[in-house]
Amino acid sequence: MKVQNTAAWMIIASLTIITLVYGEPIIVPFIIALLIWFVVKKIRNLIDKVHFIKKYIPTWIKSILASFFIFSLLMFAAEILIVSIENLSLSYERYASNVEIVAKKLNELFNIDIQEEITDFMKDFDFSSYLKSLLNSLSEILGNMVMIVFYTIFLFIEEGLFGKKLKLIFKDTDGQSDYMLIMRKVDKSMSSYISLKSLISLMTTTLSYFILLGVGIDSPLFWAFLIFVFNFIPSIGPIMGTLLPALFSLLQFGEFVPFLVILFGVGTVAVLVGSLVEPKLMGNTLNISPLVAILSLAIWGSIWGIVGMLLSVPITVAMIIVFSQFPSTRSIAILLSERGRV
Repeated sequence: MKVQNTAAWMIIASLTIITLVYGEPIIVPFIIALLIWFVVKKIRNLIDKVHFIKKYIPTWIKSILASFFIFSLLMFAAEILIVSIENLSLSYERYASNVEIVAKKLNELFNIDIQEEITDFMKDFDFSSYLKSLLNSLSEILGNMVMIVFYTIFLFIEEGLFGKKLKLIFKDTDGQSDYMLIMRKVDKSMSSYISLKSLISLMTTTLSYFILLGVGIDSPLFWAFLIFVFNFIPSIGPIMGTLLPALFSLLQFGEFVPFLVILFGVGTVAVLVGSLVEPKLMGNTLNISPLVAILSLAIWGSIWGIVGMLLSVPITVAMIIVFSQFPSTRSIAILLSERGRV
């Protein structure tokens, strides 16, 4: 029996991976639309706190206005990022000579001969290819924007019909109320996580952007975007968001002062927001284990590339939230969470 169960789980896992790989053009836009749907609902709930709006403005109008705002913001940010990435890719070649300058200064500072190793590493490191890969991913998302919009529209249509379908599925009132209670918990947890985490990441990104702008690093919007994305990854994310622009400034300027300003400035912002602001705003919202976050990053990145990396943590958090609502999968949610509180 155990062998049969193991074989069944292996077959299910294999079919799931195959579906995710070949179904990427359909699944990824739907996941993005689902995340936008949660954010729109959160915005709608916030503006409903104004009594006049809640009483006189229909829900569908509020959904349209919130969706239009989010899609406009996403399109604007994507266009700016594409320009920033293109400019950064072109300017990178100008800094090749600074590699030797930095290597010489490191030799003098630490009295070790690493110039040859650094030069060889930079020859093999193709920064432009990484930028082009990111640019292609952004262009792909923009190309799927029409599909994402349609998915979002039909999610809101389905939201209005979902209650009626539940009444037909569950004949008894208790079963229907229990299921609706679980769905409300999932909805509330996901909406709170995405909106609050986005707000915290935006706060960190804004403060970091002004530091990067003051230093004079090339394409500060691009690095601010990376900081925003990495902030969704617990523990290692803020570290990567600090190190990458700091190391690039070392390459751009060939000096240690801009490097240290970014390292300590952006790092201080990440620590202060992460240790003081985030715990107060997030409260008991589920956190993901750092180890699980790294594994999730690797797994989803290998399946869907850079887009998978961007979606890895929200997907895993969604899994934790859903698993925590059912007794049979609650133990999995506890293992995936950071502190075991689900």
